[in-house]
Amino acid sequence: MKIHEIGEFGFIDRISGMFRHLLLPDFLGIGDDCAIIPYNEKEDYVITTDLLIEDIHFLKHRITPGQLGYKSLAVNLSDIAAMGAEPVGSFLSIGIPAETEVEYLDALMEGYHKLSQKYKVPLLGGDTTKSKKYLTINVGIVGKCRRGKALLRSMAQSGDIVCVTGFLGDSAGGLEVLLNNLPETKDNLQLILSHHLPEPHVKEGLWLAKQSGVHAMMDVSDGISSDLMHILKASGKSAVVELDKIPVSDTLRKVTVAKGWDLDKLVTCGGEDYVLLCTVEAGSLASIKAGFKTVFSRDLIQIGRIIEGESRINWMKNSQQVVLNKHGFDHFSV
Repeated sequence: MKIHEIGEFGFIDRISGMFRHLLLPDFLGIGDDCAIIPYNEKEDYVITTDLLIEDIHFLKHRITPGQLGYKSLAVNLSDIAAMGAEPVGSFLSIGIPAETEVEYLDALMEGYHKLSQKYKVPLLGGDTTKSKKYLTINVGIVGKCRRGKALLRSMAQSGDIVCVTGFLGDSAGGLEVLLNNLPETKDNLQLILSHHLPEPHVKEGLWLAKQSGVHAMMDVSDGISSDLMHILKASGKSAVVELDKIPVSDTLRKVTVAKGWDLDKLVTCGGEDYVLLCTVEAGSLASIKAGFKTVFSRDLIQIGRIIEGESRINWMKNSQQVVLNKHGFDHFSV
């Protein structure tokens, strides 16, 4: 059996059970955006790590080193945000081809530092090693949250409203621009920037975690068709999602029409948007949306609802059920 036959998440499922019996009480291991380790009577540590490899996660000749350093940290901060936690420190390990210019690495670290400074997250250590061909970056983040208050994928409840904290599909649109070598028009450059400089919703995650009506949460890294399924499987629920309600930027809509792209595929399967996906108790939705709008000057957008049933997403468009032919990003099955 080859890895592409079971995919990234099939492999994770195969190994996760091997270590479950080693977990100490109140530890959370494989299966959420972060691991959880109890710290003291009031706080838990949340920990995540993510790997970026040249030509898999980024095109070195199309992204500036500063943008790459920024993005390397951003995608990990997004996992901390998904737990409703506050980041407290990072670790950085890099595999570096021998011919790499020191000035390139300086610029990469300037981008990493820029985002570190924004969220007051010190670099605490890491490792460097030689790579024979490809630049490889691994970042680990430690965060903290109130004891037992992390927002987990398994917390969705029937009747919850499914919401997102921002536009979907811009990053996927930017990748399409890059892969197809499209001209750098104003709109195309805007999509590229969305792909290269994602903004982790750390403050939004912290705010949502304080709202008692918010249940499950994770970040949109692989596309909602994949990420929402993680919530549904962990919670034992089903969902209805209305494609018409998914927030799409005017820029993406304009470029999609001009290029004949499949908009539904981009916004549901593209991934790397790094907005937050959460489920909210229906009775609390109005007050939470109002509070979110007051604090962040934009809407918390409802796109569907959680229902009882087999773990699946029922896609609706123009009040009719439709079928999407592709799941979210999977490293080994695309």
